[in-house]
Amino acid sequence: MAAVLSPSSAAGDENFLRIERLTKRFDDVAAVDDVSLSIRKGEIFALLGSSGCGKSTLLRMLAGFEAPTAGHILLENRDISALPPYERPINMMFQSYALFPHLTVWENIAFGLKRDGLPKTEIAERVEAMLSLVQLNKFAKRKPHQLSGGQQQRVALARSLAKKPRLLLLDEPLGALDKKLREQTQLELVNIIKQVGVTCVMVTHDQEEAMTMADRIAIMSAGSFLQVGQPHEIYETPANRFVADFIGNVNLFDGTLVVDEPDHVVINTPQCGFYVSHGITGTVGMPVTVALRPEKIALGRDRPDSTEHNCAEVTVADYAYFGSFTLYVLAFPGGMKVKVSVANTDRHGEYFAIGDRLWASWAAEALVVLTS
Repeated sequence: MAAVLSPSSAAGDENFLRIERLTKRFDDVAAVDDVSLSIRKGEIFALLGSSGCGKSTLLRMLAGFEAPTAGHILLENRDISALPPYERPINMMFQSYALFPHLTVWENIAFGLKRDGLPKTEIAERVEAMLSLVQLNKFAKRKPHQLSGGQQQRVALARSLAKKPRLLLLDEPLGALDKKLREQTQLELVNIIKQVGVTCVMVTHDQEEAMTMADRIAIMSAGSFLQVGQPHEIYETPANRFVADFIGNVNLFDGTLVVDEPDHVVINTPQCGFYVSHGITGTVGMPVTVALRPEKIALGRDRPDSTEHNCAEVTVADYAYFGSFTLYVLAFPGGMKVKVSVANTDRHGEYFAIGDRLWASWAAEALVVLTS
């Protein structure tokens, strides 16, 4: 789980990094299209999106590797938009780590400090401090090829932090690791970054990585931000259909608004009726989409004691056992299929078979209405 941000005491902390109407065009294509954003001091901020959405281009503009077509980048109220990379107090860690194969771990971490002409004693102090931070003291004399993928990743991070950057940029920081090692390293990486106190912007296409590591996330598509918020905000209250469908698993029901009250709405769909315990900005008769996450659906053999809404009789079409949960695919009478995630909290709990007829139900609070 990502660290919780403490309230900032200074206005400058809230606007540590400001992106103002930033645009990058390649010929007639806008890779980044008029985006604005403020990032807090000490925050880990993730740019999340599929390939080609503009997140890497935005990161390269922050680093100084790409010049903006329009707009400004301000770091601590200083406009750095036109500064070359070597004049920016920023370090970038690439997915490949870019470690020097002929240098030891110690020498890799020291490389940038030597280029800056720091005294030998200060270089030694910083390198030893970084080795302790990433817990690689005993590997200081090894070459990169003698390390595991996770250890190489920590060396690259130590090298990036050794120069004490004001801003750290991470480009797919765990992309070179296998799934299990990636999961192990996520919280470890967050703890190191938080311990140093550096502000961090990371790019990833891995939803789980962004949700685990970031304080806030920007969902990008076609060069624009579709939603910016904390992980739970984006998951539980997606701003539109794209975000709902992009983050995690979701069941989407297209229907019509038939009751519109300040504290609730009712939506009719071909599958069933939905009673939603919040109001929306809309008009009766308008088309809407209802989003329902798989883990928020309950299954049982008997019809629940509830109203005519928020329940339906379904048939088990398929299932997959994942250990901690079982994922069921349910078919509605009209043919639409939905996913339901059931936690396996009991070692000898009930499992449903293909062809079983069940009742699916959900709470009014579990539903999100999407109008775009």
